Amino acid sequence: MVAGLLVGVGLQWLALPASHWLTQYFTQGVVLIGGDLFINLLKMMVVPLVLVSLTCGAANLGATGKVGRLGGKTIGLYLLTTGIAVTVALTLALMVDPGESASEDGMQAATFTPKAAPPITETLVNIVPDNPIAAMAESRTLQVILFAVLLGLAISRSGSAGQRLLAVFNDINDIIIKLVIMIVQLAPYGVFCLMVKLGVTVGWAEILKLLAYFLTVAGALLVQMLVIYPLLLRFFSGLNPLIYLRKMREPMLVAFSSASSGATLPVTLRTVEQRLGVSNNVASFAVPLGATINMEGTAMMQGVATVFIAQFYGIALGPSDYLLVILTATMASIGTAAVPGVGLIMLALVLGQVGLPLEGIGLIIGVDRILDMMRTAVNVTGDGMVATIVARGEQELDAEVYHDPQAGRVDMA
Repeated sequence: MVAGLLVGVGLQWLALPASHWLTQYFTQGVVLIGGDLFINLLKMMVVPLVLVSLTCGAANLGATGKVGRLGGKTIGLYLLTTGIAVTVALTLALMVDPGESASEDGMQAATFTPKAAPPITETLVNIVPDNPIAAMAESRTLQVILFAVLLGLAISRSGSAGQRLLAVFNDINDIIIKLVIMIVQLAPYGVFCLMVKLGVTVGWAEILKLLAYFLTVAGALLVQMLVIYPLLLRFFSGLNPLIYLRKMREPMLVAFSSASSGATLPVTLRTVEQRLGVSNNVASFAVPLGATINMEGTAMMQGVATVFIAQFYGIALGPSDYLLVILTATMASIGTAAVPGVGLIMLALVLGQVGLPLEGIGLIIGVDRILDMMRTAVNVTGDGMVATIVARGEQELDAEVYHDPQAGRVDMA
């Protein structure tokens, strides 16, 4: 990752013309193709992994009667951590006042036309797929999750026929995990290409223009990852958070490079199961659900962006407005798709709730790509943490695997 970023920055500094062979064959050739291929390989696994793994997990949980309790714990923890995340972000933003240091003459707002945010009623109705095959083809993950859970519960209640079908799903699940491991072995090369592309394309002058906002969001994300998550993990499970953070390094790096918790899902699921010792029953339920509804990093960005835009335009927000931001950002994160850049669209919903101009989104769009990468790493870290806490509470965590530094490591030889 570091090597790719250095190479990319170096190429941007050289400012080679488009006709130069290095630009044509390396930057626009090897790097572009390598990064896109790696992302596509990860995305290729999302739907089959969610469908098969979650069906197996729901079938096993349905047989034991744990699915309701497990679902309640998982969703409750996701909402709790998201609410804490937005509160932390708002508190830090109000302490730093990033918008007070902004100058309209020093920033040129990028052109951005936000799409209309869907109403809550439409979001709730769209959870249920009218055509599950179409939902899979279009990668509508939340609909695939619901269908997989219902299918798994039906299998658990279908007697011998359900057992035969579950055996087939278990075999397919084992094969898909092997395929995921094969793709993970390509991660160093894919990450290198993605970081070269980032280093070449990001305008570093934009970061300097918005330095106060950038550092505030980055600081809030670091507090969430390095302070809040460890405290929650220690409090709810009693586990050593340093071991957790060390073992989650691989999903963090892939999430940072791809800026998509959905694309990182295969890596996150493999790490949670094989490196942290969470059983497939819990991991296959909590991790895909988290990749769909747990967007804490996005919610934190929305909190800081709200304060920044309000201060930039000189609009005073009261305590009730900030409470509304916390509530709206928490609920909006549930409807945020696990793809790069979609947080800006949901930011329009948050700004609209407190009467701020949507044009303010153009002020921050220049640096949002890098912040999107950072908050995606926070999102996947939260997914794994909730899965680990729930597994510990349900006696579905292998403590020996969790404490074994070599457990689940991929041999790169």
